[in-house]
Amino acid sequence: MEAVCRLCQRKLLQLNSKISDAIIGKSTLIRELVEMADRIAPTGATVLIQGESGTGKELIARRLHQMSGKANAPFVTVNCGALQETLLESELFGHEKGSFTGAVSQKLGLVQTAQGGTLFLDEVGELTPGIQAKLLRFLQEGEFYRVGGKDPIRVDVRIISATNRDLDTEVKAGRFREDLFYRLNTISLVAPPLRGRREDIPELVEHFLNHPRHGSHAGELHRTVDPKAMEILQRYNWPGNIRELQNTVERMRILSDGPIIREKDIPESVARPGLPRADVGSWTAG
Repeated sequence: MEAVCRLCQRKLLQLNSKISDAIIGKSTLIRELVEMADRIAPTGATVLIQGESGTGKELIARRLHQMSGKANAPFVTVNCGALQETLLESELFGHEKGSFTGAVSQKLGLVQTAQGGTLFLDEVGELTPGIQAKLLRFLQEGEFYRVGGKDPIRVDVRIISATNRDLDTEVKAGRFREDLFYRLNTISLVAPPLRGRREDIPELVEHFLNHPRHGSHAGELHRTVDPKAMEILQRYNWPGNIRELQNTVERMRILSDGPIIREKDIPESVARPGLPRADVGSWTAG
């Protein structure tokens, strides 16, 4: 029994290490967010993650999944703003053969694919009224119909959603159903913008510069950032948040002359953001 417990503890430590690598930063905002996510994860509650584009909302959703009892089950993501209403309905709920032109065979939807696990609805604020109504029914009843189907299908799926819209405002404007908002918003988490956690920028830059996941190769020189260059990176407001920082760091790694990133390697749009766009080159290679 003790050996089993030690094995479980070791697996948990490995899992925590893996997850911690994904959500990078030691700022108060990030530590509080991670602690709250870990407290919520085992409950199975429906969670709405709010925050600007590029703040890492999907990473938070993945942590909620990985720290829950559904960690070994599927984690399925759908971008609600990427498809037209009819295509999104088929993608979510599936369709029966012959239900519409082009439906040459039965298709399982992502809701059914996520059986036993987590369905992550990214950009949920982009849902059309028709899909909002169908999603609400699924959340209320725990069952859905495929497009063209007559028999209800029941599944056990946890719903986590994310949006960069202010859904309170969307509800008041009549663009988002109030009853669906309350169903999705059992618990709300907020992903902070990068400008609110500038102390995490050096650690994020190090990760994007040298982690193999972001293009660093075995045997490649370890790259560092000159202190003056780092000051510039920390001073910039990063309207595109972590996604913009990642893209910028990857460009600097590719175009820099050596292993040290210097001021001349920083794009003018980051180094001198106050200049009119017409006067800011897309890149200055030094």
